[in-house]
Amino acid sequence: MADPPLLALTGIRFHLGDQTILDGVDLGIAPGERLSLVGRNGAGKSTLLRILAGQPIFDGGTRFAQPGATIASLPQEPDFAGHETVADYVASVLTDSLGPSDYRIAAILEEMKLDGDRQPGELSGGEARRAALARVLVGEPDVMLLDEPTNHLDLPTIEWLEDKLARWRGAYVLVSHDRRFLTTLSRAVLWLDRGIVRRLDKGYGEFEAWSTDIVEREATERHKLDRLIERETEWAGKSIRARRTRNEGRLRALNALRQQRREQIGPVGRATIEAGQAEASGALVVTAHNISKRWGDKVIVEDFSTRIFRKNRIGLIGPNGAGKTTLLKMLMGELVPDSGTVKLGTNLLPVVIDQRRIGLDPDKTPWEILADRNDHVLVRGHPTHVMTYLREYLFRDEQARQPVRTLSGGERNRLLLAKALAAPSNMIVLDEPTNDLDADTLDLLQEALADYDGTVLLVSHDRDFLDRLVTSTIALEGDGTAIEYAGGYSDYVSQRGPRLEATGVMPSRVRQKAAAPREDIDAAESEWLDIEMLREELES
Repeated sequence: MADPPLLALTGIRFHLGDQTILDGVDLGIAPGERLSLVGRNGAGKSTLLRILAGQPIFDGGTRFAQPGATIASLPQEPDFAGHETVADYVASVLTDSLGPSDYRIAAILEEMKLDGDRQPGELSGGEARRAALARVLVGEPDVMLLDEPTNHLDLPTIEWLEDKLARWRGAYVLVSHDRRFLTTLSRAVLWLDRGIVRRLDKGYGEFEAWSTDIVEREATERHKLDRLIERETEWAGKSIRARRTRNEGRLRALNALRQQRREQIGPVGRATIEAGQAEASGALVVTAHNISKRWGDKVIVEDFSTRIFRKNRIGLIGPNGAGKTTLLKMLMGELVPDSGTVKLGTNLLPVVIDQRRIGLDPDKTPWEILADRNDHVLVRGHPTHVMTYLREYLFRDEQARQPVRTLSGGERNRLLLAKALAAPSNMIVLDEPTNDLDADTLDLLQEALADYDGTVLLVSHDRDFLDRLVTSTIALEGDGTAIEYAGGYSDYVSQRGPRLEATGVMPSRVRQKAAAPREDIDAAESEWLDIEMLREELES
């Protein structure tokens, strides 16, 4: 006999204005279940987690929790208000806490590499995320509701969290953009689509084929219904014109069919993501030779060399604080190295997409963000009405005039992409662009960057995204070592050799064996470079 659920929702409904977010949702979470909750940006995943956590925000239906069951929730944006220290914040979830000196708090803070005496306002994005995770984990709850737990975490911490959750005895529900994370951990999938939740009792790796089959079957059923309505409407018209005694039952059936069709909501469209193309840059985009950088006593990068060519897609990875952004700024010419040289190619026109969403004023509307007080925005060199462009990124018409702060995390990221990619460029620099984006939008972004005729520099902790996109990976190990590897993250793992998992730093004996950055271009690349430079010389 199956275990009774620890948490259950029955007939849950939630509306936001005229929009139906949840339409009669039924689901249950049994002890020890490992569930992933997936759906489009704005579908209501975070809202559903808040209802599961006990917030009485729903319009109808019931929530049931087993008496005595403990439930912990990780929101996308944790609230540290009212907590003077990190230890106070973590301790606040424990009803039987002895305060910051509690051994459980000391243990989890040590495991998460956090200083309990620090003020929450001093934490970086990654540290704040680790503190929020510590607060969820410390009480070993029966159910954890984790909303984008990998956001702002570096790869060593993501891998640590994967291992932690793989050994977790309680139940959890994961919302994440990280496909590899979901594939590794989930044993069943909850798919929130157009207000309803469907369940797949298989891992996330089976989700895409299953959901595609459902969408295709629904499209076939809608087509059959449309044909039936068309035939019945034709019959009704002929009946009226002939002034015959009408079959009232058949007419009632026709009206019921029309009502059924009105209530059916077709699948949400796919965003249109395309980068604006500028005149091509030079064939050799960046040449860095033996560059080094220190901040005080900390060595960020030491004696790093690389050559980046047009159409290269370069991934930068490493622990938080290892210096990825510093190296990126040196490669772009925004920061001068302490030693060594960086030479930029000709005709570079970069566009930067920053994970901090600096370009998004929360009190402005998407319309104002893109076009200020105008009606049109210049998109890839062509004037486009702002509403037309927003629809390409799946924004509803009413969202155009709503403040940015009302948007979900994924919708804000889509808006940031829309703003940045409208401008012409021949180099795109992306700092954690995958945060909060749904799988479909990630696919489209990856395709757009793969088709892009310029150069891509990408800082990311998304292993699947790196594997599918980048041509080489620059790994910063946290001790000043930066080594370039051919291929994506999986290639890096297979080439790097062993590492000290506790620190995320590769032993020096392994560094010495690792392949040094190439000083010469291989034959094929050299031939291509010669041809490109000759073509540019002739054109000029």
